[in-house]
Amino acid sequence: MLQSNRVSAHQIARQLASFLCLLTALLVCCLVTTEQAKALYILTGTEDSAILLDEHADTTDFSSKLIFIGKGSNPEITLAAGQTVSLVYDGATLSMTTRSETISALLNRAQIKPAPLDMIAVDLDAPILTITVASDITFYEQMTEPVAFETVRVPNPALAKGVEQVTQTGKDGVQSCTYEVIYAGGAQVSRQLVEKGDSTALPQIVEYGTQTAAITPNDRISDITADGNGGGYLTFASGGSLRYSKVISGKATAYTAGHGGVGTRTATGTRVRRGTVAVDPKVIPLGTKLYIVAGDSVVYGTAVAEDTGGAIRGNKLDLYYDTYQECINFGRRSCTVYVLD
Repeated sequence: MLQSNRVSAHQIARQLASFLCLLTALLVCCLVTTEQAKALYILTGTEDSAILLDEHADTTDFSSKLIFIGKGSNPEITLAAGQTVSLVYDGATLSMTTRSETISALLNRAQIKPAPLDMIAVDLDAPILTITVASDITFYEQMTEPVAFETVRVPNPALAKGVEQVTQTGKDGVQSCTYEVIYAGGAQVSRQLVEKGDSTALPQIVEYGTQTAAITPNDRISDITADGNGGGYLTFASGGSLRYSKVISGKATAYTAGHGGVGTRTATGTRVRRGTVAVDPKVIPLGTKLYIVAGDSVVYGTAVAEDTGGAIRGNKLDLYYDTYQECINFGRRSCTVYVLD
C-alpha cells in the first residue's frame, strides 16, 4: 500500500512538471506574438514580387527575416565589393561603397538602426543601388497578369443581315501591369493599378451582316465601300447596307402630276409617287432600283426607274415630287445615281 502511494506521488510530480513547462512555453509565445512589428524588407527591380520581412523575427540580422514571395528569392542579399550604394535615411542621403557584405551588415556599418515600424526598400533597378529606410515607403510593383480575350464585332456589308461568322478565333494572353504600392508603419495601406502594358491576348473577331433588302426613306449614307469593280456597298446611319453594281453621274430635273401633261400613271403602268424616276431605258433599264443623291444637299433616296420622257436622254433623270413647288425648289441639279442590285 505504501509503495502504491509512492508511485502515485511520483506520477503527480511528473504531471506537474509537464504543466509548468507548457505554461512557460505559452508565456514565451505570448511575449513573442505581442512584440511590435520589426523592420520590413521590400525588394524591387527583380522578376519576383515584393519580398517582405517577418514582422515578429529577431532584428539582429535583417536578412534572416525575409519571407519568400515569388520564385528564386534569396534571403541573403549579398552586395559585391566596390559597388556604390545610395542610403536614404531620416531625410538624408549617404553614399557608400560596399565591402562584399549583406545589406544588414551595410546598415550596421553605416550605424543605421531602423525603428520598430521602419521599412527597408532595396531598389535593384535604379542606376545606383538605392536602399531606403523609412516608416512610409512607396514603390512600383510590376506583374504579369492573365488576360482573357475580347470579342470584337465588325459589320460586314457583304453579309446578309442576321448572318454572323467568326473570322478570327480569340486566344487568352498575358499583360504587364504596374501597381503603386504604399506601406506605412510596417503595413500595406494602398495598392492601385497605375499602368497597363500591351496584351498578348488575341481578340475574337465576329463579322455580322448588315446587307438588307430596303431602307427607310429618311435613312442617309454613312459610309461607302467600293469593291474595285465599279460596285460596292452603301452603309446607312441605321446600320443597314445596300449593294450597288455601278455609279452613274448625271443631271436631274423634277416633275409632278398635273403639270406639263404628266398624268398619274408611269410608262410601266404604275401609279406615280415619290420615288418614281423617269430614265432613258437605254442607259438605265426600267425596273432598276436606284439610290440618288442630288447636288451637295439633296438626298432623294431610294427610287425605281419606272417612267420615261421625251426629253430624258442619256444620263438625264426626272425625279417625281408630290407638289409643283417642290419641283421648282429642286430645279436642275447634278446627281449621283447608285444602281442597286
